[in-house]
Amino acid sequence: MFIRNFLLYFWGSIDPVYFACSRLTYIVGPNQKRTLLRARLTKYKGATVILSDGTVVEKNDVLVKIHLHNVKLLKELCNQSNDIKRAVTIYHSVKQAMPSLASYIETHPEYGRVKGIIGITNLSKGAEKLGFEKKPLQNVFYRTYKKATLFPINILTGKKTMKPVYLFMSKGNLLMRYGNQNKRIY
Repeated sequence: MFIRNFLLYFWGSIDPVYFACSRLTYIVGPNQKRTLLRARLTKYKGATVILSDGTVVEKNDVLVKIHLHNVKLLKELCNQSNDIKRAVTIYHSVKQAMPSLASYIETHPEYGRVKGIIGITNLSKGAEKLGFEKKPLQNVFYRTYKKATLFPINILTGKKTMKPVYLFMSKGNLLMRYGNQNKRIY
């Protein structure tokens, strides 16, 4: 417990520096409160991926990269010892943030160039129910790097296995599920 508390305190201390350096933006909900998601535009550097709706994501396509605000998430999860309750909390927090993410993309100046969203996580249970598609990380070096960077979250959540995956969702799928369909014609 001491190690978890120390790691959470340490991570909470360096998170503002990470946030400032990473060009992330908080995704804000309709009540102007920050959601669990943070995001930024990125150019995709992986292998070509074809999503279930036919969207083809290729190298250098513009995607919105989403990040869970891990410190905020872990503070919410610290009182829950049951893995199922943790998974449900994560699922509902992300689901609640998705309409705000759709709004962020709908109003973004680069809206026309954005093909979809991407995330990398090892907390992917329930992702398909939210509309995400899981894809493996092909590059062995990048996969090893992501395992290392996700290691602290594994310690804090008590997760034993580390198998990071890409989570993709096309812009069309995101907006169909969570967007304000009266704003644009797709």
